[in-house]
Amino acid sequence: MNSPNNKEYKATLTIPYPPVCAESCCKDYAWAMLSNIGSDNSEMSAVSLYFYNSVILKPDYADFAACFHSISIVEMHHLDIFATLACQMGLDPRLWSMKNHNLCYWTPSYNHYPQMLCELLENSIQGEFAAIRKYTGQAETIRDNNIKDNLNRIILDEQHHIELFQSMLREIRNG
Repeated sequence: MNSPNNKEYKATLTIPYPPVCAESCCKDYAWAMLSNIGSDNSEMSAVSLYFYNSVILKPDYADFAACFHSISIVEMHHLDIFATLACQMGLDPRLWSMKNHNLCYWTPSYNHYPQMLCELLENSIQGEFAAIRKYTGQAETIRDNNIKDNLNRIILDEQHHIELFQSMLREIRNG
């Protein structure tokens, strides 16, 4: 079964990504990129949650499941961008981040795993908004133009994901 309207959800934008080539070796910027790959509010959290969502939505909401799967691949691309930037600036791009002056590995316990469809979509929307706030703050303070350009391009994807999730939510609520 598909969503009530049998709508196709396109997870990708046609806007190209900038090259991934840090102009600086600022460790603070590198730590910010590590936070983007391995903290509780990170691309790894999004990848794992959207993978989970895609599995539990099958077969009842096959088009939603396919969309979550596609979005998880977009989030993997973001993960790669941030890991590459951290590595270029001299940090080991493991799935970890700095928390209270300690390195903490990413854990799936960072995610909330709702199973009811509306709550699942609302949780996904909240996660995307949190990522946008984080990346916007970084883009406002980071002085490396390449990192800024990549953050701003990724923000466009996250905004698009919100639009998709909100559309799904409307579809479910309007029956």
